[in-house]
Amino acid sequence: MKHGVIVPDASVILKWAFNAVPDEHDSAKAEILLEGWVAGEYEILLPGLWVFEVANVLGMKVPEMAGSLMEVFIDYRFPSVEITQTLCVKTFEIMKRCGATFYDAVYHALAIKHKGLLVTADEAYYKKVKGSGHIMLLKDFR
Repeated sequence: MKHGVIVPDASVILKWAFNAVPDEHDSAKAEILLEGWVAGEYEILLPGLWVFEVANVLGMKVPEMAGSLMEVFIDYRFPSVEITQTLCVKTFEIMKRCGATFYDAVYHALAIKHKGLLVTADEAYYKKVKGSGHIMLLKDFR
């Protein structure tokens, strides 16, 4: 499956951090996504808040490893987009229509704006917005 722009949300990025955890659901799919980006199969694009969202979870769940894991993620130099008024407007539309949080909807708005695909492991969010398009569950990737 060829994709132009992929927007992995925090649920996917965190699977890259927890890929060594034996019971981490769909971590192999997350690795396939990361490897495809490294191989140049598609572009990854993230909203600027990804750093805060991912670092917050790492700091809470694995504080002893949070710094080194964030160093790896930052060294990847994922292209990130500033949160603009246009992106906020689209995000607020998704929030209102689907009852989602800004944190979830901004990844989706970014995918829609760039005619890309949001990849998420968050099944609850997916169920709320699947009719909006530009979204795929991580378990269905490839």
